Amino acid sequence: MTVSANPSSQIARGGKAIYGAPLGILMLEARFPRIPGDMGNGTTWPFPVLYRVVSGASPEKVVLKGAAGLLPDFIDAAKDLVRLGAEAITTNCGFLSLFQKEIAAAVGVPVATSSLMQVPWVQATLPPGKRVGLVTVSGSTLTPAHLEGAGVPLDTPLVGTENGKEFFRVLIKAEKDDMDIAQAERDVVAAGKELVAKNPDVGAIVLECTNMPPYAAALQAEVGLPVYDIYSMITWFHAGLRPRVFA
Repeated sequence: MTVSANPSSQIARGGKAIYGAPLGILMLEARFPRIPGDMGNGTTWPFPVLYRVVSGASPEKVVLKGAAGLLPDFIDAAKDLVRLGAEAITTNCGFLSLFQKEIAAAVGVPVATSSLMQVPWVQATLPPGKRVGLVTVSGSTLTPAHLEGAGVPLDTPLVGTENGKEFFRVLIKAEKDDMDIAQAERDVVAAGKELVAKNPDVGAIVLECTNMPPYAAALQAEVGLPVYDIYSMITWFHAGLRPRVFA
């Protein structure tokens, strides 16, 4: 709903089903806990959002199996969000960079499928000789196609959490519904430390996984480098949808 800026005019503009939540989030179908900071926890955001779960899009199918056959489902869900009132679309899995161009072409509103899309911006902030590194939930299945879809250089160093004790097992393998948050944090921090140890030229880290923001501060404190995630990207994305009105 849009209200005219003219104080003498009180005409409210209609045409949507839901107002006040311009950002739509496409969600994977999963049962692990989404703690504050996780993209799928509504309290994470300082603004209202619209959610749509894509039936059948499990983390295992999307992360380990390349989201094969799921593009029509994501497009249909994105269109549903736009019909409800979303003015922009994002997703809760960085691996959906594979569908960036297709979803954007189908829905006619701005689309930001992946936290990976921040890499070129972050790279532009770094001094000569430094580059961005990635921490991903699954380093073995984050392919050149995923990187290309987000505009990420193919030689970008990355480390996954597959060797951790909790994060990967709960989020991707769905071995249980509950999660040891402290151990999940240790898994993410360990991956970040490994990334920096193997690549001393890393000057900033981007977290691919939208479940990692709760652990970003711990990682930043451990490695002493800037850490960016889906929270940093989406708060920027939303700022363009609803610019701050200054008195």
